[in-house]
Amino acid sequence: MLSFKYKFEYDNDVVSMAFAEPYTYSMLQNDLAIIEKHNNKKHHVIREHLCETFSGYPIDLLTITSAKKAKNKKAVILTARVHPGETVGSWMMKGLIEYLLSGEKETEALLELYIFKIIPMLNPDGVIQGNNRCSLAGCDLNRRYQFPSKVLHPSIFYTKKMVRKVSKDNPIFFYCDFHGHSKK
Repeated sequence: MLSFKYKFEYDNDVVSMAFAEPYTYSMLQNDLAIIEKHNNKKHHVIREHLCETFSGYPIDLLTITSAKKAKNKKAVILTARVHPGETVGSWMMKGLIEYLLSGEKETEALLELYIFKIIPMLNPDGVIQGNNRCSLAGCDLNRRYQFPSKVLHPSIFYTKKMVRKVSKDNPIFFYCDFHGHSKK
């Protein structure tokens, strides 16, 4: 068990405490802007909007591979932050994206073999609102993959659509959704 005490220094003080180090939607947008700005000819990096959230925020889709033709390469699909409170998923995704673009010998080999389709934040509405597991519509999006609503669960609906589209030209080699759990 972990316990602590906090002494409020000022009357009417407002103090926020986080379960984990935050990774906000704004941080993601800043990180993606830096990636776009420093994109080089060695890599093929495309940032596009997968869709908009229930409240109208864009959900980003990154495609990362070598500059070599992407058709017929095996696809690796990576997603994170379906649960807004699992900030570790965003930190892992940030590290993975930075690693893929690092120019390391191992990553260059991976980018020659695979096309990476990355959705770094599946639930921006929940992240922005400070929810732990749910979207703005009050849904656990991780439980909506079988029958997602285009209106209520757009990130899941369009992720499935993207996977089907990618699989026409690129066999799906691996799909991983980054999570973080307090007891694991």
